[in-house]
Amino acid sequence: MRNFTVTQPTRIVFGNGAINDLAAEVKALGGSRVFLVVDPGLQKAGLMDRVTAPLKDGGISYTIFDQVDPEPGLKLADCGCEMAKKDKCDCVVGVGGGSAMDIAKAVSVLVTNGGGAVDYLGLGKIKKPGLPKIMVPTTSGTGSEVSFTAVFINEETRSKGGMNGDPLYPEAAILDPELTLSMPAHVTAATGIDALTHAIESYLSIQANSMSEVYSLAAIEMIAANLPIAYANGGNRGAHYNMLLGSLLAGKGLALAGVGLVHAMAYPLGGMFGIPHGLANAVLLPYVLDYSLIGAPEKYADIAQAMGMNTDKLNPREAASRAVEAVYSLNRDVGIPASLGLLEIKEEHLPEMARIALTITRPVENNPRQPTMEEVVQVYQEAIRGWE
Repeated sequence: MRNFTVTQPTRIVFGNGAINDLAAEVKALGGSRVFLVVDPGLQKAGLMDRVTAPLKDGGISYTIFDQVDPEPGLKLADCGCEMAKKDKCDCVVGVGGGSAMDIAKAVSVLVTNGGGAVDYLGLGKIKKPGLPKIMVPTTSGTGSEVSFTAVFINEETRSKGGMNGDPLYPEAAILDPELTLSMPAHVTAATGIDALTHAIESYLSIQANSMSEVYSLAAIEMIAANLPIAYANGGNRGAHYNMLLGSLLAGKGLALAGVGLVHAMAYPLGGMFGIPHGLANAVLLPYVLDYSLIGAPEKYADIAQAMGMNTDKLNPREAASRAVEAVYSLNRDVGIPASLGLLEIKEEHLPEMARIALTITRPVENNPRQPTMEEVVQVYQEAIRGWE
């Protein structure tokens, strides 16, 4: 009997060939000149024409911004804002992974709110609606197309932080599974476990509610069943369709309930060492889950069952442990590094990493077990040593 409030403003267009509706969605939002933020690899993957052709056919002009880094800095958002204003763009479209979509979302609100991206780090600092924005994910991982967050590296402090607020919710999202078929296997793996992290952490979040849990648990089941197939066979259309749908559901769960300690501990890996966000989450996930288990054993048992583990005749603690085992097994199947040691993270950095992680207060507070500084260091140490 939990009270909850839900905001779900994003129009979702999902299905094979959905990208062909891009111009219609731009026009529906009153747009005529698009600021098009794209991953630089889009051309290499042969996807650029798939995106620009519908705009050309619909008589929509566009400016391309492809200065997108895997871990984008605040200055990229500021640069994009200046270009969008110079070209008098009235709609923003982000195409690619989370980095491209986060830059697009930030540009949208910077154009109308003024100032620099650094001014809006935190929660609720964006006061005015942004330019209309449409997100088009080409990976099955981030959920940024339905969230109110945009994450950046602060170049001055080398820390990672998010802009958070309802004006960042995209007005529309176009999810075309055909755009994900060109992902290399290692990207399928890292983004897929990133989506699983969103689903699991939002399910375990102390902010979870009756609606978010439906999204999160469905996402866990769908990702666990389809990620190994999509990883093993990049051309399997059914698996990629289900992975993009699972990522979307996980993103909805994330938007409603937030994430937890995995994300907080992953932030320093990106800010200090440039490790991609999805990979950082993926490597840390089983270790943080093992630490947090005692805070929500019944929910862990639900996760184990959703991931296909048999928990019949097990006591609650044993059933919960199966969830951790299932995550590590899935990581191993899709080639995720088994430890932070394999990413060349050294113990001498752990105190600073733990300090930074604990400043990411919202995810830490959402976690079912509240950590001390010493415990965060210990989890990092276990992640360096690797799974036994």
